[in-house]
Amino acid sequence: MIKRSYIVFLTVLLMVIFTGSLSYAREASSGVLMMATTTSTDNTGLLEYLAPIFKEDTGIELRWTATGTGKAIALGRNCDVDIVFVHAPDEEKKFVEDGFGIERVEVMYNDFIIVGPPDDPVGIRGKSAIEALEMIARTESPFASRGDKSGTHVKELELWKASSVSIPEKESWYIQTGQGMINTLVVAQERDAYCLTDRGTYITWESRFQDEPPLVILVEGDAALRNQYSVIAVNPEKCENAKSDLAKAFIDWIVSPKGQQLIADFKILGKQLFVPNAGDE
Repeated sequence: MIKRSYIVFLTVLLMVIFTGSLSYAREASSGVLMMATTTSTDNTGLLEYLAPIFKEDTGIELRWTATGTGKAIALGRNCDVDIVFVHAPDEEKKFVEDGFGIERVEVMYNDFIIVGPPDDPVGIRGKSAIEALEMIARTESPFASRGDKSGTHVKELELWKASSVSIPEKESWYIQTGQGMINTLVVAQERDAYCLTDRGTYITWESRFQDEPPLVILVEGDAALRNQYSVIAVNPEKCENAKSDLAKAFIDWIVSPKGQQLIADFKILGKQLFVPNAGDE
């Protein structure tokens, strides 16, 4: 009887140890991935859409801070996050060249557009992006800029540099909000101003209105307005606490056929916000 009780005890003990080991294995394979990202992936709701599916597939919880691309990359340099998901290729490449990022992986793109009042007082509709900015500057018409070193602001500065006019800074017609894209669109609406925005955030903002948004798309389709998004894992050789294994898991997942299809399927008002292009480099 004593021997039988001892066997039962050993069996129960082994089951507890085995169950605990399984629990530990699950915990070890999961974790929290910290991401710094641009406001457009947040404002559009893309990450809220992807995060629970990613967790279901991998056990990894995705948490993120949304800010301008410049600040997002700075968070990576400061070792405050494990991965960045941004849209300013030159800054991204520098981040990798400086050893802070392991590899830049292209994931998706949308495009920038120039929006403005429906009556288009300057007449930029259908012009190229550079022509439009030149016309706005020469007529000193209100223009709302993020002015925050974000990917959108970097693109805007590139366009001004390529134009025949000086880059505006303190001119009365040039409104630097220092805020995210949604808030900048609100300022443009209030001031009847023109504005450069990514299409995804504009569609999200436009959805607040019924069929008559106070700002409409006036310039689009220019090759200079393509907006590429990439993910970069933070290098643990620079940041010893960076969870490169979790970052790699996210990168592998987002560029997989399933991740790419989820991006393609993400729509607002029936409009696709991002085009997946992993592997097109």
